[in-house]
Amino acid sequence: MGLSRRDAMKFTGLAAITAAASGYAKGDKAATKSTAKGVILAPAPIPAAKGQRVVIVGAGPSGLTIAKYIKKGNPKVDVVLLDKRSVFMSGFLSNLVATGVLPLEFITHDFLEGARNGNYNFLQATVHDIDRKSKTVFTNEGIVKYDVLVLAPGIDYDYSHWTKGDIELETVLRTKFPAAFIAGSETLTLKSKIENFEGGNFVVTVPGGNYRCLPGPYERSCLIADYFKKNKINGKVIILDENADITIKAAGFHSAFDQMYKDYITYIPSATIDTIDPYKQKITTEFGQVIEFADAALYPRVRGNKLLEIAGVAKDSPSNKAEANIDPFTYQVIGDKNVFCAGDVRPMGFSKSGNTANTEGKIVAANIVKYLGGQELSRKTWSSPLTVCFSAVSANPDLRAISVHAEYAYNDANKAFAFANAGMNEKWDGTEGLDGGKGLKEWGKGLYRDLFN
Repeated sequence: MGLSRRDAMKFTGLAAITAAASGYAKGDKAATKSTAKGVILAPAPIPAAKGQRVVIVGAGPSGLTIAKYIKKGNPKVDVVLLDKRSVFMSGFLSNLVATGVLPLEFITHDFLEGARNGNYNFLQATVHDIDRKSKTVFTNEGIVKYDVLVLAPGIDYDYSHWTKGDIELETVLRTKFPAAFIAGSETLTLKSKIENFEGGNFVVTVPGGNYRCLPGPYERSCLIADYFKKNKINGKVIILDENADITIKAAGFHSAFDQMYKDYITYIPSATIDTIDPYKQKITTEFGQVIEFADAALYPRVRGNKLLEIAGVAKDSPSNKAEANIDPFTYQVIGDKNVFCAGDVRPMGFSKSGNTANTEGKIVAANIVKYLGGQELSRKTWSSPLTVCFSAVSANPDLRAISVHAEYAYNDANKAFAFANAGMNEKWDGTEGLDGGKGLKEWGKGLYRDLFN
């Protein structure tokens, strides 16, 4: 029988180091140790905790909000926010950057600004393991002890339904035709693709399930078509949607497709992809339809970040390790109340969007402050996050947008959450007297202010 991952770590000395450093959460100095492979493991370069410490892994909208609002709720709590990136780049509003409507600086922000203003510690570090028994996070910068751990690491892509385990194919798809729903290099690649597009079919795929930013692929399609139209490019956006219809704001997007982009967008619903040939640039659907393309942004299904499995907090079902195994009302891991999971990795059917993560983060932060204060969390302490989402449908001659505003409620019969008190503004032509384009920019600015100021 092969060694388990945890057993293998024992042989490299990590378990011994965990035990040696067990007093670190109390502010004691942990002796530097070296593994059998010569790797030095010491406390990470942050001040010793002066009280209860919360360590947050992932500085997206969820992690940033939780860090800020824990300190607002109880300034005495020591908060450490970890992220492998050196700068923040948002997924929300990135379609406008990729199509040249907004500058890259608009969506790029400084983690250290958030830490200074929020009075918490930010450490740029990559987490490679978590030992929940000793409450230790292992990073490339050293170990960090915690009293409460928050996992908000975002999504991973799940290419398996396209590649059937072919890693070479997955690597080519990630490199040549990235989804651009994890902000950063993928955003820059998409921007370059659009700016250098010379004509032909540009394929945009829409995955099934609760993927990140439900309206995002449709917004992107509108803005790319708008770019083609403005610059007189002989191109067409082909939307291959795994779903039977547009998943949200359907009336608004359909009207935009029909009225503004009839010659530039072809929408194909229920288009489940069977095979992708990235070299011949050809897609075949399960019904045998063949689509050739000049370029593409191929968005596969999503899953929670694989850190869930490393930490041992993923759901146990062999068919579903993509979500955190948490109490949906408290965000605490089943069997380990000292670990909270939030944002894209939580299993509740809330929108995987920046605004939802921001409003949810305030709820999680309040829960953690209550928990550290000795209060038991339960369904009675739950409150609904809020989803407010603007989607651009054109930028020329004016920025036009549609929007949704919704809360959530738990259905005991279905044992699931669903939209509640939802309101839509799908009239992008201004007939409702609303300036959706102006609202879109102000919505984004408001999010950035709350995350960093």
